[in-house]
Amino acid sequence: MAFTQEQFDLAKSDPKLANIAYHDWEAESYDEKWSISYDQRCVDYARNCFDHVVPSELQGPELAAATVVEIGSGTGFFLLNLMQSGIGGTGIVTDLSSGMVSVAVRNGKGLGLNVTGLVADAERLPFVDSSVDLVVGHAVLHHVPDLDALFSEVIRVLRPGGRFVFCGEPTQKGDVVARALSRLTWWTSTRVTKLPLLAEKWARPQAELSASSREAALESVVDIHTFDPDQLARIALRKGCVEVSTVTEELTASWFGWPVRTFESSVKSDSLGLGWANFAFGTWKKLETLDRNILSKVVPDKYFYNVCITGVAP
Repeated sequence: MAFTQEQFDLAKSDPKLANIAYHDWEAESYDEKWSISYDQRCVDYARNCFDHVVPSELQGPELAAATVVEIGSGTGFFLLNLMQSGIGGTGIVTDLSSGMVSVAVRNGKGLGLNVTGLVADAERLPFVDSSVDLVVGHAVLHHVPDLDALFSEVIRVLRPGGRFVFCGEPTQKGDVVARALSRLTWWTSTRVTKLPLLAEKWARPQAELSASSREAALESVVDIHTFDPDQLARIALRKGCVEVSTVTEELTASWFGWPVRTFESSVKSDSLGLGWANFAFGTWKKLETLDRNILSKVVPDKYFYNVCITGVAP
């Protein structure tokens, strides 16, 4: 969905309007941009994120029939893939962006899942007290201006003993490295692909590169927070959450993944084929396994790119 220059300028001073403008604009192309799918690849990824922060001994059989709300659902990546993995009988996707909600509901119906959607502000959730079994989100907390309000709302709508799980949030130190690698990759690839022998196959038109730069400028507005894992846990605890814990993910995987995503966005979309996709995903998966099984035992968690947090309503 296109938006005007006036909307763009206003969005830069209003994070919520920026989120609506950016995500409405991105809704129809978002899954393709971020290689989001609803097959076993992403089902496994979403479930592994959930299981990483909520060990199996804390997962009861009631999860299969739970009423699950996703905050900041985007196109439904996290909730829909979790439901396909066996978590949740009823799903409700919420987002500030009506475009994203529409796509998420469409995706859910296409998968045969019991999913409805609401356009909703995470700081004022449209649910009655103690009406939800599980609240989830992926890469959403860093978009929300008032995290105290968000956690207060999460605790209010969860039934006593209900759980929240938020994954995919950028850490302070991990984000610095990821953005530096992305800037370097963009600078290099947009110049190298303009060389005479490469331009015809690889170089994106300047108009498309300018649109991507404009998109990146707005993206920097909607990305409000980065997190220290311990500080994030303290926010949840002071709002009354109990059994709060955090884990982190992706060290070398993020060092590889962010340059790859940036490179993919800087070249013609038809210049990269299935071989590249298999190489990129396969390499990322091996590095993510290295990070989780080995490096997480010796590297402080604050250096990893993603933090996940869970807790329970008292």
